[in-house]
Amino acid sequence: MTLDRRTFLKSSALVGGAIGLGIPAAAQAFNADGVRPQAYRPETGEAQPKPLRILILGGTGFIGPQQVDYALARKHQITLFNRGQSGKGLFPNVPRIVGDRNVAGGHDGLKKGNWDVVIDNPTRNPQWVRGAGEALKGPVGQYILVSTISVYNDYSKPGMDENGPMHAPAAQENWASNDGNFYGPNKVQCEIDAKAQFGADKVTIVRPGLIVGPGDLSDRFSYWPVRIDKGGDIMAPGIPSDPVQYIDVHDLSEFIVRLGENHTIGTFNATGPKSPTNMAEMLYGIKAVTSSDAKFTWVPADFLAQHTVRAWSDMPVWQPGQGRTAGFMAVDCSKAYAAGLTCRPLADTAKSTLDWYKTRPAAEQEKLRAGLAPDKEKTVLAAWRAKNG
Repeated sequence: MTLDRRTFLKSSALVGGAIGLGIPAAAQAFNADGVRPQAYRPETGEAQPKPLRILILGGTGFIGPQQVDYALARKHQITLFNRGQSGKGLFPNVPRIVGDRNVAGGHDGLKKGNWDVVIDNPTRNPQWVRGAGEALKGPVGQYILVSTISVYNDYSKPGMDENGPMHAPAAQENWASNDGNFYGPNKVQCEIDAKAQFGADKVTIVRPGLIVGPGDLSDRFSYWPVRIDKGGDIMAPGIPSDPVQYIDVHDLSEFIVRLGENHTIGTFNATGPKSPTNMAEMLYGIKAVTSSDAKFTWVPADFLAQHTVRAWSDMPVWQPGQGRTAGFMAVDCSKAYAAGLTCRPLADTAKSTLDWYKTRPAAEQEKLRAGLAPDKEKTVLAAWRAKNG
């Protein structure tokens, strides 16, 4: 099935979905690290928050720089803790404590400080939570752990909230593993240890879905703006109504900082958009910020599987909206929205991602880390057309 934009809009009545997407001027204001000093701030106009002493564990990767930028703009005092091996040019005036979380005593540098809020970004190893807890016992008002919706083990039902069924915690011998099979179980153990180390009354757990936007080196969302911008016949996975969820890195980072400002304790699924969105709305919404002549050919999930086109990796953002993944992109995040999570327009995310991609080194632009190779896309599309006359 091939749809051009006009046909799709008529058949789906996507008023305000693929069209009418405003792009804030700040969408273009970011540097090569994906940091936007003039970040779009939906809460502009509210009272200036009370300045906090915020310790960010990490702070130079994908999420951290956005948190630092936002927190500094809101007059908080920031300290970073990391190995000092990446992002050396970022935030030169922000104090840093150097430590390696993989070694015994690696958290010792944290023992002398006092912080209102600690934000733990990169943790997938429960031993890191334990090390941080042992070093920070006492002088911490709130510990915010960035977890993941991958802690859940059953995505067959849409609308799963924070009480959904979870993986059993990973065995200790797997804590340091990079095997994706242990990612969710390790995060479950991290959540358990966070409450044990800091006390449940001081812990906030944020479970984001797919984090997207400038600075994402995984290309799990970038593939689509880049591919659509190139134009031509594009293979779209599944059916147009398959649900999708994602969270802009800036929205997530700003939400986390505001959780600290408000001393909000609890567990929150954190993905978006706020209104249910499907794959077609996302793809046409991305196209709307380009001058592309792209047309989408929708290829069913079973045909993709027969031709070894994998959901999530070869076809990023997407999971079939039926069967065991029916709820993977339909997680209930109403609790987070009630606590202040906001989502900027898709147009902002798509354009800023595409603009940032064009600042990357040529080698990175040439070979994305996710998405379908051009030759494979042509081959599968040809097979689909041959089958359907």
